Amino acid sequence: MVSVDEANTPLSPDEQAALIPNLSTQQELNEWERENILSGRKWALSKRRIRSQDLFIQPYVRDLHRRMFDRTWKWAGAFRTTEKNIGVPAHEIIERLENLLRDARYWAEHQTHPADEIAVRLHHGLTLVHPFPNGNGRHARLMADVVAMKFGQPVFSWGAADLMRHGGSRDRYIGALRAADARDIQPLLIFSRS
Repeated sequence: MVSVDEANTPLSPDEQAALIPNLSTQQELNEWERENILSGRKWALSKRRIRSQDLFIQPYVRDLHRRMFDRTWKWAGAFRTTEKNIGVPAHEIIERLENLLRDARYWAEHQTHPADEIAVRLHHGLTLVHPFPNGNGRHARLMADVVAMKFGQPVFSWGAADLMRHGGSRDRYIGALRAADARDIQPLLIFSRS
């Protein structure tokens, strides 16, 4: 069985047992997930879908995660039931996610922030809630990309690097998330377009 490396949220044994393909190495898992995510990304970034889709509802959030990981994990699109090293307690996920989506809808309808900031604030909120067993950062970044496109903006570059790998870009990303945790969204806004 492949073990998830420390760059990811640790999975429980039951969550790890829900791996769909028979893979032997972390590299195989990363490549498999990448292909699955690219398929989900293609679905999500369809201009027709973006125009017609209500992005700020729980079914869309879950469906996007499912489409990103449905060939990799049996739990794709299902909220986590275990506690993690990050995120709200599992029993608070639904309420906290609903509050975040209600806020994001309000920001969008009333244009309380520029488009990029709405998308990045949603991204940050999703990483705080951490609703899924794994894939939360990748999911939150794609959600932000979809929101940016809904507002007519290009997708974000997110440091133009693989944020799963340890190093400079990931460190800057984590630092920007921590600044946002402390209510300073500017570093994350800057990083998202770097």
